[in-house]
Amino acid sequence: MSKSTRLQGKVALITGGAKGLGAATAAELLARGASVAIVDIEEPAATSGADSSRREPWFVKGDVTDVADMAAAVDAVVEKFGGLDIVIANAGVAARGATVRATSPQAVTRLFDINVHGVLNTVQAALPQVIERRGNVVVISSVFAYLNGAGTVPYAMSKAAVEQFGRGLRVELASSGVGVHTAYFSMIDTDMIRMSVDEDPVAQALLAALPGVLNKRITADVAARAIADGIEKGSPRVMRPRRWAPVSALRGVLAIALDAKLAGDENTQKLIRDLDARSGQDRLST
Repeated sequence: MSKSTRLQGKVALITGGAKGLGAATAAELLARGASVAIVDIEEPAATSGADSSRREPWFVKGDVTDVADMAAAVDAVVEKFGGLDIVIANAGVAARGATVRATSPQAVTRLFDINVHGVLNTVQAALPQVIERRGNVVVISSVFAYLNGAGTVPYAMSKAAVEQFGRGLRVELASSGVGVHTAYFSMIDTDMIRMSVDEDPVAQALLAALPGVLNKRITADVAARAIADGIEKGSPRVMRPRRWAPVSALRGVLAIALDAKLAGDENTQKLIRDLDARSGQDRLST
């Protein structure tokens, strides 16, 4: 059963809210009447840090990879606002394109620490409050949860893990009256995408192998509105652009065909060989 929520008067915590999608989501929730706390390792330039006005978010410094940090952040938000209704586990990183052979174990560990363990740490810290107030949990997956991730396999794996987390959590919390929403976005025009894709001709060429209709990029504001709408409408799945919905629905069939096409396409294989040469060139983008 879906659970709709009016945002007016609610208290939300958003990780990775200093910039990009997190900052846009904070602004959207504030505009709809929520109080918002953002948790990040860096303070956003536009915030005063301690202003209780609902027209800007309240900032809490914290690292999602640190369990104690997230517990302290939730405690601080509860003390500030009197409770917590919505947790949005948004913090995440992408990696510069490379094959599995060319990717260092250290880079993979750091990516999973943020993209997977960070989501788990955030939600687990917030769950007692969210359950008590019959609130909402939002996790940010990606179309790469079901799209072939060649050239960025660890990132795709991390987003598939987040998808499974959101789906399982929805079932586990159904009897608690908690709404769980999994967001799937493709390319959002943020610093992270600009660094990991726009500055990398090989990554751009790999994406160009997809059907053109699937390469539409959206703004952070569009994604933020989709998240807010999903909470208010009680949507278990939030997907933008919407054209990805049939791809997700037909993934069992389309994935087989796409995998075979990519494995047999000489141009794609040439790009993979280029990515194989990137050993020692790890770079994460936030």
